[in-house]
Amino acid sequence: MIRQFELVERVKSYDPGADEDLLNRAYVFSMKAHGSQSRASGDPYFSHPLGVAEILTRLKLDSASIATGLLHDTVEDTEATLEQVQNVFGKEVAQLVDGVTKLSRLELQSDNTKHAENFRKLVLAMSNDIRVLLVKLADRLHNMQTLHFIKNADKRRRIAAETMEIYAPLAERMGMHQLKDELENLAFAELNPDAYQSIMQRLSYLREQGADISNKIIVELSKTLKEADVAAEVSGREKTPFSIWRKMQKKRMEFEQLSDIMAFRVMVKDIGQCYQALGALHGKYSMIPGRFKDYISTPKPNNYQSLHTGIIGPQRMRIEVQIRTDNMHEIAEMGVAAHWGYKQGATKIDGRQYRWLRELLDILEHASGPEEFLEHTKLEMFQDQVFCFTPKGDLIALPRGATPVDFAYAVHSQVGDTCVGAKINGRIMPLRTELQNGDQVAIVTSKAQTPSPAWERFVVTGKARACIRRFIRTQQRAQYLELGRAMLQKEFAHAGYEYTEKAVDGVLKKFKAEEIEDLVTQVGEGLVGAREVVNAIFPGNKTQVVPNDKIVPLKRDTKKAKGGHAIPIRGLIPGMAMHFAGCCHPLPGDRIVGIVTTGKGVTIHTIDCETLESFADTPERWLDVAWDQDKNSAEQHTGRLDVVIANQPGSLGSLTTVIGKNQGNISNLKIINRSIDFFEIIVDVEVKDLKHLSNIIAALRATPSVNSVDRARG
Repeated sequence: MIRQFELVERVKSYDPGADEDLLNRAYVFSMKAHGSQSRASGDPYFSHPLGVAEILTRLKLDSASIATGLLHDTVEDTEATLEQVQNVFGKEVAQLVDGVTKLSRLELQSDNTKHAENFRKLVLAMSNDIRVLLVKLADRLHNMQTLHFIKNADKRRRIAAETMEIYAPLAERMGMHQLKDELENLAFAELNPDAYQSIMQRLSYLREQGADISNKIIVELSKTLKEADVAAEVSGREKTPFSIWRKMQKKRMEFEQLSDIMAFRVMVKDIGQCYQALGALHGKYSMIPGRFKDYISTPKPNNYQSLHTGIIGPQRMRIEVQIRTDNMHEIAEMGVAAHWGYKQGATKIDGRQYRWLRELLDILEHASGPEEFLEHTKLEMFQDQVFCFTPKGDLIALPRGATPVDFAYAVHSQVGDTCVGAKINGRIMPLRTELQNGDQVAIVTSKAQTPSPAWERFVVTGKARACIRRFIRTQQRAQYLELGRAMLQKEFAHAGYEYTEKAVDGVLKKFKAEEIEDLVTQVGEGLVGAREVVNAIFPGNKTQVVPNDKIVPLKRDTKKAKGGHAIPIRGLIPGMAMHFAGCCHPLPGDRIVGIVTTGKGVTIHTIDCETLESFADTPERWLDVAWDQDKNSAEQHTGRLDVVIANQPGSLGSLTTVIGKNQGNISNLKIINRSIDFFEIIVDVEVKDLKHLSNIIAALRATPSVNSVDRARG
């Protein structure tokens, strides 16, 4: 273990103004607090916070961060409290320690929820001060370095998987590639030990056999650059075992087929010499197509800058070359720590200045719970990227496979919510189109548009998925609330009373609901029966039992009023509180009935649908519903037709032409039976109502090539 004075001297070596007293007090406080505690390795527990502090000195962080590294487990694992930490070390250090501290005392539903809640807290804390994340990454790195001492194999794998999925991508987002590589390799060694050992053995063999070749390549590259008057320092770097394995998996290649196990780095003085060096190398050696990337003119979101190119270089070998300045290299290796705040006299760096962290906060705002937040966060961070541009030239970085909907949400949540179309490089393209590097994307919006639940099937960013799910949840609750209220009004009317919220308020405790809206929503969702609620309010349907005049008797003439007690339904959004049955495809004009399904709301069927026979024994699930259709509404409904047409040229064209001329829009078409003479086809047509579909059927029956047409059932 590093000794107290050695730690202080190490910090003062890069920060002469370091708070020596703070470091000494933190060292002693942590050592006393952890006392006789020990690690799985048998070492004193204090060796862990000391190891974390040592890693932070490698990153050249300020005194408060080093002190936090020493103290980060005291609140969680010892008798020390956060108040004590604040009294002894001040508010700044206490806030950092609190940000890193896990919610170990929080009673949560499961280990997954606990892990997700811890990560949610970490994101909130690091959004206020990014140093929280740096301490957490150092903490995770030291835990990974000592992971092999844990005897439980399942626990080791869980910690390694968590590191690979969350902490390594976070380090990459911070631009801290050295730390990211260490985390990935330690996790890889635990998750896939056979592959790790195999690659390490092959690398060891290559080092013995290829040392001379690497030196020859460095000498020849240096000579080429010197001849071009470029003052450069050339070095070779072996790729990490995990990056080699990932490339083997991605390109489906064997180890022997990989040509760039070694990467060569060219360090120059300024940006101009970066491009001068690139020109010299491309001028002498053949460039490998598709391997050139310019991260200087288009930096990565974590501010990484460098020129990458692949060439058939010295010794006729395929090699990868990275060209960068000293400053670029420092940022590439150290990330945010390369230009730390204390150098400018600052005490804190607000995490909100990082776009990726702002996007995580957006996801946090829209997610329904910590587990969903964690799921969307993994989507957001753990993917390769494509770079696209707005019409004004602003750069938007997205995961590979992203669509215009992801792009719209990356610009702004409101742009995503109102997105109706997209122009990619000037052409109108479908919203599910995958974006490519360099695409210019213009989003078309409409105030009347709302997110479609179907978007969730093809978006890839966590932010887009979180926003879409939030909209669906909000709409579902609103529709369940409206439906539940209508169901209760109907049931009240059957009992001879007028529905009032005061009446419902009296039975909230019985149904374990906090508010009236919660209980009404549960009724609409089918979790609580409307009749159950009415029976609870009217035990035995005896009105005198209900206290405080909360129930208003319904007038007899009102009960017999025109229109009955049918619940009106309007246009439905798929997947919401009410939805149309796929077996009978009801249309405005059909007589309909609703079937209540627990947790799914109400499914609307036509009154003659054969499926209703299966609900004959559960009359309490039947709901009287009726259309509430605006004659001027442009809303479309799906009608299904069973059509038999002649197997001859032009028959299908005639079918689609007739439907189009009658203002119908074919949304789906499927051939279900074919013979020498006829085809039987199921056609889904978007129409206004039953009359519109009947007109289309009549027009089809008058078409010579159509043998028969009927409305499809089942």
